[in-house]
Amino acid sequence: MEFISRHLGPDASETSTMLSKLGYDSVEALVTAAIPQAIVSDSPLDMPEGLSEYAAQARLQEYAEKNVVLKSFYGQGYSDTITPPVIRRGLIEDAGWYTAYTPYQPEISQGRLEALLNFQTLIQDLTGLPIANASLLDEASAVAEAVGLMARAVKKGRRVVLDSRLHPQVLAVAAERARASELEVEITDLTDGLVGEDIVGIVGAYTGTEGDIADLRKVIEEAHTRGGQATLVADPLSLLLLESPGELGADIAVGSTQRFGVPLFFGGPHAAYMAVTDKLKRQMPGRLVGVSKDADGKPAYRLSLQTREQHIRRERATSNICTAQALLANVASMYAVYHGPKGLKAIAERVHLLASQFATAVKSAGNKTTAEYFFDTVTVAGVDAQAIKADLQANGYLVRAIGQDKVSVSFGESATAEDVVALAAAFGASTSVDALDDNASALPESLARTSEYLTHEIFNSMHSETQMLRYLRTLADKDLALDRTMIPLGSCTMKLNPTAAMEPISWPEFANIHPYAPEETTEGWRLLIEELEGWLAEITGYAKVSIQPNAGSQGELAGLLAIRRYHVANGDHGRDVVLIPASAHGTNAASATLANLRVAVVKTADDGSIDTSDLDAKIEQYGEHIAGIMITYPSTHGVFDPEVREVCDKVHAAGGQVYIDGANMNALSGWAKPGQFGGDVSHLNLHKTFTIPHGGGGPGVGPVGVAEHLVPFLPTDANDPAIDPAEPTAEGKGVPSTAAKYGSAGVLPISWAYLAMAGAQGIKDATSWAILGANYLAHELKDSFPVLYTGNEDLVAHECIFDLRPLTDESGVTAADVAKRLIDYGFHAPTLSFPVSGTLMVEPTESEDLGELERFVTAMRAIRAEIQEIIDGKVAYEDSVIHNAPFTAEAATADDWEYGFSRAKAVYPLDSLRRTKYYPPVRRIDEAYGDRNLVCSCPPPEAFDTASQPTN
Repeated sequence: MEFISRHLGPDASETSTMLSKLGYDSVEALVTAAIPQAIVSDSPLDMPEGLSEYAAQARLQEYAEKNVVLKSFYGQGYSDTITPPVIRRGLIEDAGWYTAYTPYQPEISQGRLEALLNFQTLIQDLTGLPIANASLLDEASAVAEAVGLMARAVKKGRRVVLDSRLHPQVLAVAAERARASELEVEITDLTDGLVGEDIVGIVGAYTGTEGDIADLRKVIEEAHTRGGQATLVADPLSLLLLESPGELGADIAVGSTQRFGVPLFFGGPHAAYMAVTDKLKRQMPGRLVGVSKDADGKPAYRLSLQTREQHIRRERATSNICTAQALLANVASMYAVYHGPKGLKAIAERVHLLASQFATAVKSAGNKTTAEYFFDTVTVAGVDAQAIKADLQANGYLVRAIGQDKVSVSFGESATAEDVVALAAAFGASTSVDALDDNASALPESLARTSEYLTHEIFNSMHSETQMLRYLRTLADKDLALDRTMIPLGSCTMKLNPTAAMEPISWPEFANIHPYAPEETTEGWRLLIEELEGWLAEITGYAKVSIQPNAGSQGELAGLLAIRRYHVANGDHGRDVVLIPASAHGTNAASATLANLRVAVVKTADDGSIDTSDLDAKIEQYGEHIAGIMITYPSTHGVFDPEVREVCDKVHAAGGQVYIDGANMNALSGWAKPGQFGGDVSHLNLHKTFTIPHGGGGPGVGPVGVAEHLVPFLPTDANDPAIDPAEPTAEGKGVPSTAAKYGSAGVLPISWAYLAMAGAQGIKDATSWAILGANYLAHELKDSFPVLYTGNEDLVAHECIFDLRPLTDESGVTAADVAKRLIDYGFHAPTLSFPVSGTLMVEPTESEDLGELERFVTAMRAIRAEIQEIIDGKVAYEDSVIHNAPFTAEAATADDWEYGFSRAKAVYPLDSLRRTKYYPPVRRIDEAYGDRNLVCSCPPPEAFDTASQPTN
């Protein structure tokens, strides 16, 4: 059986049934009617025929075998670590974890929210700062976010000072992101102190890229004296032994949690962290998990302070981040839970001991090291760096050569005493395991950690494999993910993530490769990436694609920076306005702001398309200031705008560029190419159309594709030795997007396998059946919930918006009420009140069979009947089952039942639910209470003592 037949939900008989109701005799006829013929590509995709699952994995194995797995002692922000097998199998490889969506519906997300709260508590404890977010994308972009945060907090300064001791890739990304925001960037060794005024803040390395540990208290005080803020970039494992950034006086701490059990993955995905002082909590970027209470007064987790989110605040958002790295943050949190404070400290002490033993050995042979104090990294100076690196590589070791005369050796979790002996020998040191000094240490006493950390019970009670196995299962059982039910989220494409594509990412030949390994050891990775980029270019119709951006938001930013830099290179410095239709994705405006572009919103016409008359007015108003337009296509209104070519032509005629948001490529792939119908640049979401799973809020990958004239402005390699971060990048070039050249490479085999198995026809079929499913739901539910916008022949694209506002006016029932009531029917809610308030946006994807679609239709019709009871006066809104939903098993079995409806109606509104009932772990959560009473770390166990809780 070919892969695409397994990927598509409806079989031939079901497809025929669906088409019959829609009045079409073929899927081809339906899609031809839905998609404007002016944009349809005139030639099929130039791609190979689809492979079987077995053949695709065999090809991936061939690529994997071309990689050489070296023992990684390279460092530079990426460390060797050991992923506990119970966490690898029970979390990374478990569909209950990796197919979950961002926890915007908290009642069905309590498991992953608890895991993320553990992550926040871990970071707060280690950094000594009171508030941490639920992860960022990578260390380099986290530093850039910290710079932006300092600039927002200080306002009056225009200069940021970056420590020259930061990793090169961090300097490269952070410096260019700061310059894009018109900040002046100074790079200097902060151990020498601070010179000058007018600063927004400093970013210090704790520890330095060559491994040195410096006491930065004095320069932090100097920054504060000048009215600025202070950020420290810290390795969390080192903070088990070193005084925390908070104790040193830092306002912000950022870094990577990769070495907490997350594989090297050739550069990502890895969860970055950020922790801040209390006064910065409402300006901090990213997501923040907090503790609130449910309708019964019991503790419940939710995303707090959501008004910071990009889809709500748009151009006023504190960040454009949408997808973070939730799955990897959860790996790091479980690593900390599994090892506990004693186990983590033992790992840190052992890593430091091995590094100290190595330093002692090489110095005994007459070598000089660059630092007296260090944690895990020893840099030896005055040596033939390239010769030593080559010698060690021939013996299976990867170390870092810095210039021609320095070699840096960084120790990780799997390093052994035998490795110390072998590494030292390359520097002329003759020693043995028995001769190593077991008391060697190079930590400064003045920075020794004395404060406690990880005292919460969760970090001190789960150290056996049995306990961890059951804890992971307990948390997953609290959640609704794709392994249980359709997730009908519009705009987010929660489709099947093929198991055959998922398996290879943990193969050692892919997972254990350092991102800065020499090219001769990474041939397999580079061949896979080259082929994937080529396929994506073919699908989109662009000249070239870069897979570097590690989230859709970062792909947007990279595309907008390409546009901005293109105009500047052509002398058009004044082109700083980007037009954004009201129907665009929420991240668009936030990304434009980060690219230092002004936003002008174009109105929506009555039919949901772009209002071309308002577009004309905006073009007339802004004229030569127009940098371009951002179009989401098809729009988030769920329709194919028929005038898209006209819109593109108008903007081009005004001298602007056209950015087409490719998040909705699930409605275009194989049928139409943005690069052919007017686009100059697009980003894609590999975690949507191209089957990388959402992971409970990440990882994501957001490749950016461009037309020929924008190719020079694609993201560049942040680790390129030719880059001088102290100087702005030349106008005719691109800038790095993320720390690693290939971004979150570790999950690229998933999209490669999907495309290889689907082939040209399968890609087109996936789009076709996605459009079929959306139109089927729209047709079946339009009498119950009106479809807000439709296109040609009253059809929608791959998603549709159900308008609940008239029903709300009649009954008081809101779209949020319907979302919560769907939980009792065993469904994740559709997208709530976006892009239009008071609506639900539904996207079934191509992977859901007719039985699952009908289950959703039945649930929605039943809820509509419950609303009608209110309209007919049979029950008051406040007393209705829908207003009081959802219901936990505890609530349904309590001795007291104060409602006028039966328990059965509450939890078994359909007989079919008696066979497979999902009970949410909490009732409806009080959103406002959690913001007013912000608690963002693990609550004490007594908080969950049900005997002490008030009843509803």
